[in-house]
Amino acid sequence: MKYKSDMLWHAGEKGLVMTSALPDLFDRTQLVRLRDRASASYGDFNFLKEMASERLADRLADVRRQFSYGLDVGCHDGTLFPHLKQTGKIAEMAHCDVSPAFLDGLSEDIETRLMTGEILPAQEGEFDLIASCLFLHWVTDLPGLLKQMRLALKPDGLLLVSLLGGRTLQELRACLSEAETEVSGGMRARCAPMADIRDIGGLMQRAGLAMPVADSDLITVDYPNIFRLMADLRGMGETNALVDRNKSFSRRDLFFRAGDIYQERYGTEAGTIPACFEIVTITGWAPDATQPKPLRPGSATNRLAEALGVVEQDPEDSTP
Repeated sequence: MKYKSDMLWHAGEKGLVMTSALPDLFDRTQLVRLRDRASASYGDFNFLKEMASERLADRLADVRRQFSYGLDVGCHDGTLFPHLKQTGKIAEMAHCDVSPAFLDGLSEDIETRLMTGEILPAQEGEFDLIASCLFLHWVTDLPGLLKQMRLALKPDGLLLVSLLGGRTLQELRACLSEAETEVSGGMRARCAPMADIRDIGGLMQRAGLAMPVADSDLITVDYPNIFRLMADLRGMGETNALVDRNKSFSRRDLFFRAGDIYQERYGTEAGTIPACFEIVTITGWAPDATQPKPLRPGSATNRLAEALGVVEQDPEDSTP
């Protein structure tokens, strides 16, 4: 399949992409390798993608306007678009991913764009809707990519995103850290840092997006053991792609010990272990003059007491 590659933004071209001084958190070659491997059987492991896609579709259904041309960033196997299309609000979407294997698996009638690194394959003002489902937690410079998305939107275009939040796999992180300290005498970088929902609104404002809204859902999945959980993570393409990861094989006793700790600390009466996934859903808009703006302080023409139907009391007359 041929990918549309003449749309890449480069540093300095039209001023769309600024160079970042941030060191890479992720090994991009490894990330592509993990996603390519997951593409063969992703449909057996995409339950989180389905849940997150449904939540994004619900947000889109609440918007009182139509969109003609969108972009799905980090599309995986194309799970998101059918959910969005069912709302009747979006007619067509291009799909992009860092994984050639995922793009090759899409239907020939779908427009595909290969994403290189953290450069969005788009032109300025090209789309009126950009969506991304469970991909942006793999981005080092999240404010930078959000800004690229904002620039790729037409004025008053909608950004619709879900990503894994900071509470994701909190049990697994704790158990692996404790087990590795016991077994190896120290800890390796095994779990990627993820954005906290308290920071998301600020990141969107830094990117120049208007009217940002963020909320989160905590989904708990029960597993028979830690090895089944890790098998699901491999099937999703969500295993370790950190630059500072241990690149040699880990000792088996590390994972057996982590499994014992997991069961002791979090195990249920049924003998299962819970794994939490936090799905953060955010919406924002490309600025436009037609959007509502907050009133200037002191410009109100009616008193709050009148609206509430109560008698207004002068603070100086109140009894301490």
